[in-house]
Amino acid sequence: MVRIGDEWRDQLDETGHAARQNDIELLCALGIRTLRYPILWEQVAPDDPRILDFSWTDARLERLHASGIRIIAGLVHHGSGPRRTNLLDPDFPAKFADYAASVAKRYPWIDLWTPINEPLTTARFSALYGLWYPHLRDHSAFLRALVHQCDATVRAMEAIRASNPRALLVQTEDLGKSFATPSLQYQADHENERRWLSLDLLCGRVGENHGWWPSLRQAGIDEKVLSRLQEDAHVPDLIGINHYLTSERFLDHRLDLYPGHVAGGNGRDAYVDAEAVRVADLADRTGLALRLGEAWERYGIPLAVTEIHHGCTRDEQLRWFREAWNAASQLRSQGMDLRAVTLWALFGNMDWRSLLTQRQGHYDVGAFDARVDPPRPTAIARMATSLASGEDYDHPVLDQPGWWRHPERFYAWSEREIGPATDGRKLLILGAHGTLGTAFTRLCAARKLAHAALGRAQADITDADQVASAIAHYRPWAVINAAGFVRATDADRERDACFAWNVEGAEILARLCAQSGLPLVTYSSDLVFDGRAGRDYLEDDPPNPLCTYGASKLEAELRVHAACPEALIVRTAAFFGPFDRHNFAWQVVDRLKRGQTIDACPRTFVSPTWVPELVHASLDLLIDGESGIRHLANDGRLSWHDFAQRVASACGLDPAPIVETLRGADRNTALATLKGRMLRPFDGALREFAELIA
Repeated sequence: MVRIGDEWRDQLDETGHAARQNDIELLCALGIRTLRYPILWEQVAPDDPRILDFSWTDARLERLHASGIRIIAGLVHHGSGPRRTNLLDPDFPAKFADYAASVAKRYPWIDLWTPINEPLTTARFSALYGLWYPHLRDHSAFLRALVHQCDATVRAMEAIRASNPRALLVQTEDLGKSFATPSLQYQADHENERRWLSLDLLCGRVGENHGWWPSLRQAGIDEKVLSRLQEDAHVPDLIGINHYLTSERFLDHRLDLYPGHVAGGNGRDAYVDAEAVRVADLADRTGLALRLGEAWERYGIPLAVTEIHHGCTRDEQLRWFREAWNAASQLRSQGMDLRAVTLWALFGNMDWRSLLTQRQGHYDVGAFDARVDPPRPTAIARMATSLASGEDYDHPVLDQPGWWRHPERFYAWSEREIGPATDGRKLLILGAHGTLGTAFTRLCAARKLAHAALGRAQADITDADQVASAIAHYRPWAVINAAGFVRATDADRERDACFAWNVEGAEILARLCAQSGLPLVTYSSDLVFDGRAGRDYLEDDPPNPLCTYGASKLEAELRVHAACPEALIVRTAAFFGPFDRHNFAWQVVDRLKRGQTIDACPRTFVSPTWVPELVHASLDLLIDGESGIRHLANDGRLSWHDFAQRVASACGLDPAPIVETLRGADRNTALATLKGRMLRPFDGALREFAELIA
């Protein structure tokens, strides 16, 4: 939990874990041996220190303990405790130690403890950057908040060891590094010494000769407290290093080189604080392995990588996980005492891209996708299970390194287009020149997913020989069917062509994929429903198409499932996207700019779907190995008339020419889902559309 203003943001609640007891079985099934788990101070004793409610933690910890999973207990994670205290409260250490003593008595079998996660990072965000409570931007306050947390950790371990002398301190901290232009090297030096301060304090290294001693004393920190930390040091038994692609920074005074970046400064110089991984001159000076080496050289204490997370597409998550695992394995083989690699967070996290300061509802998936109950295991979970059992993990997307290893990442990269991945096992995309095929081709290139994209002239899906030849030639690891008859209003008069492409072609492709053991993704429509249910449609609602196009899509679903039961069948609706103009949103924009009237029905409701998100979600599901019917559409039900009005408003166009047509029926074919909404609300997608076409 983290306090922002007068409220706390609770990741356990926002990701749903707080209410799902069966999550514990999912964790046990991963095969992991050790788990960092919260017993949070502000949850157990929110109001009165004498009233502690362990009911939530009791139920879960007992099941984990019975399963043989060793617990690392976390008591404060990026927070400041209950309302009655905060990081600048002089009594914070004593109050926290009392709580730690109660927890240790409650769970005497827990022998691994992380009393306070990332004390340096928490102090920076709370008292130096003003992001979290108490929202200060004061260097002295930052130092006091840091020392209070370190003192609290020491006192907590003393209290814990009074109940369990075998208790071990597992201290976590974010570890990056700052680089700079020569004129700003002094600032980088300052930050690079500061990054060790929490661990130096806990290791008893901060005495009068330490470089930060004068600053600590000037901040008003009692010399007795500093002396106690030095003399009664509780050296961590294991140091947990948390490292992200954004942990390493480059400070540059040349502001004009970074258009779009907000310039900051230190009161002496103005500069851009950029991501070091994107600076070409630093290509061989950044990375987790180097930072782990520095920590090992400085402390010689056993290490673990305690947070591996990348908020991005599934392929990049896998690539980041693999790189961290390989780096740790290599360092361990070279003699470093490196004990573990830890996924964080297993059930994902909410709004960490804004450091929890904004309620955007931006969910990053972890080993499980918690947008559905029960949470759905992703490829990350499968990778963790394999590695935990001592086996390697292979997936075709790992044939390419992550974006942080490609030249396009550099700020100075001069090429306008991202080069596609040419090496490695390929996806086969059929229907390359339509709306979906074009989007898949572009976004696979952006995600460095090697692929072959074929149009009708190269592989007509209604011709089994052509499709079989393409599969034999490209030897893909999966097939995406983006081909088909898409002109729903023309389907009645072109029924044979519609059924040939949507039904017979899809069935041929499904049969050939099944014979070759290939995963298949194919697309269906909201028009398999009649729109008379009086609510949005779920995956298990009985279909009843009222038009030829919808009938063709339903027949395709049935035949694809019969021929290839493991196929992923995606129902979607009302495409709009930036890659071509063959969609309703573009037509609205074009007609309004020409001063033409637009007839749009106010009684027929749909779920407009932003094509880039549809493609990204489809690829993530494919990588995860999902199958069956899935509804993918942006969250939001709109009539065609409302859709047109909203497009006009977002694009700054006069909506007056949009009129309510008398044609159309009272129907609602909007799509809901039982399997977790993967696409964001419509308004966010529409804003992106308007920005891209401006």
